[in-house]
Parts: sequence; C-alpha cells; structure tokens
Amino acid sequence: MSERSHTPVMLQEVLTYLHPQDCETYVDATFGGGGYTRAFLEAAKCQVIAFDRDPDAVSNAKDLQAHFGERLSVIEAPFSEMATQLGVRGINKVQGIVFDLGVSSSQIDRPERGFSLRFDGPLNMRMDADLHKVTAHTVVNQFDEQEIANILYMYGDERKSRRIAKAIVMARGEQEIATTLQLADLVKSVMPALGPEHPATRTFQAIRIFVNDELDEFSLALKACEQLLTPGGRLVVVTFHSLEDSIIKEFLNPKATSQNSRYLPYVAPKQSSFDRLTKKPVVPSVDEVRRNPRARSAKLRAGIFRGEARP
Repeated sequence: MSERSHTPVMLQEVLTYLHPQDCETYVDATFGGGGYTRAFLEAAKCQVIAFDRDPDAVSNAKDLQAHFGERLSVIEAPFSEMATQLGVRGINKVQGIVFDLGVSSSQIDRPERGFSLRFDGPLNMRMDADLHKVTAHTVVNQFDEQEIANILYMYGDERKSRRIAKAIVMARGEQEIATTLQLADLVKSVMPALGPEHPATRTFQAIRIFVNDELDEFSLALKACEQLLTPGGRLVVVTFHSLEDSIIKEFLNPKATSQNSRYLPYVAPKQSSFDRLTKKPVVPSVDEVRRNPRARSAKLRAGIFRGEARP
C-alpha cells in the first residue's frame, strides 16, 4: 500500500492474468486515475464498471467516459458495495474483477487530503466525503496512548508503536498536532532512519487504514466477488501491505479457509471457490521498480472462480 505514481503498477501482469475479451464485462474495483480501466478498454471491446469512493476520482473520470462512451461506467461507492450497486443496475454477473489497493497518487499529491509525508496539510486521510468519519486528526489528538499504539502495531506492523504513541501523547499535551508534517517530524524525532523509507511511513499507513476501515472493506468485497463472478471469471488483486496480501492469500487458498480473516466474524471453514493462477505472489520487475519506486512493495495474486464454494 505504498504511495505510488500515476503509472499503473504491474499493468502488463494485470492484463495477462485478467485477459480481457470482447463483449465481456469487468469491474475495476479501485478506479483511481483510471490507468487499469483504460488498458482494459483498449485491450478488448469490453465493458468496464469502475468503483471509487473518492468523489474527486469519479469527477476526473469524465474525459475517459467521453472517450469510451457507454463501454465505461464509474460509480461513486466503496467496493464493498459492488454487488448491491451492480444489482440495482441490473448487472448480476461479470467476467473479471481487479483490485489495486492503497492510496492513489492523486490523493497523495493534494496536500489538503492529508495523506502525504512530503506535503504539509491537515491530518485528514479520509478517502471519501463522509464528514462523520473519524479523521487522522481525531486519532492523533483524541485517542489514548494504548489505542494509538494498537493501531500502529496492527495496521502498520510498526514495532516501535509504543514509543511513537507515547511521543504523540506527550507532544499534543503542549500543542495540538494539526498537520501531516508535524506528525511526520514528530515520528522522525523518536525513530532512527534505517533505510530509504521515511521513519513515519508505517505510522501514516496504519492511521490511514484505520480511518478508512480498509481491511474490513477488502474482506467484504472479496465475498462479493463470489456472488458476481461467472464460473471461469478472473480475480486479480495487487496489494501493497502484508495484511492485505494475507487476506487474499487465504481467500484463494485451495485448502480450508474462513474466507474473511481476523477482520470479520468467524465463518466455518470451507474449500476455496477459486483455482489459483498464482501459487506465489507476482512481484514487479527490477526495471519497473527502478522506473517507479512506489511499486517496490507490490504483490499480485490471481485466481479463476470455479463456481459455488464447496462445504
């Protein structure tokens, strides 16, 4: 779930595993800048239905919609609602679904969205326009030390979560932590730089995932895929975070699986309804990472839906 450029990550690999065909319908569950969607529509005379809960992404899709006409529809909604949103439009089955998880470059590059370590802006991090949703500012300035530490550890794999949480609580006792650079500099002051990654990267990632409930959203969306895909339909997922990768790995596991990981109530194990196309995750080439460093943590997994899950 790293910050990444406008260049779609592992585009050729995604096209290979999705294998778009004429007269078929595909879902781009994470429209973003539209890079995957454009490639699908250019690769075949197909239809694409794209989802994004960010109103800015939906608004920016107008040029692409004008170019491809009725072959492209863009829906402003979280991908966890894709089955419902397609159902009310009379679409019950599709031949492929693609996810490119994480934050988009357009969100990162706008300081007012509060996602970036490089640009100063308010601590927001909401991907959608839900004004009732908790923001990063609320987490940083109102949650207690243990709650913050738990978020950083669970969603960011941050081993120094307690140290960072303690520093946040101490700092806000003197002055509100209001901007992204204030938070980034604070974390950097108590964390050694151990490589090219900014010391606050995991902190920002964890808070963003929590604010947007990203893991639960993903787990719910995967269950919707079983409803929507036709037998032989393809599921392609690009992740940037170990927790997301664990969820899709378990979902595609041919052995017994609960199919909703630890982020949803327990469901009795069953056999996966997918045949894996990737026994191991596909990773970007050395050349791609050199051209686009934001691709460095990407992993791709794919499967073919065989039909109803077996008990």
